[in-house]
Amino acid sequence: MANISVRNLDAKIYTQLQLRASKHGISMEEEVRQIISQAVSTPERISEVFQQYFGKKNGIDLAPMDFSE
Repeated sequence: MANISVRNLDAKIYTQLQLRASKHGISMEEEVRQIISQAVSTPERISEVFQQYFGKKNGIDLAPMDFSE
């Protein structure tokens, strides 16, 4: 596994990370790993993004679409 160091992190951001990790019941290091993973991950299907933001909770039911071809 690779390692990364983040220097000059604003104290407010550091505190927010601590609070967020505590809220999720995980270490701050794990919280940062999850944030980075989510930031660089690409959804497998565009319909997943639409479902997440505009899905059934807003009255829209999107059938899964596959744009892999």
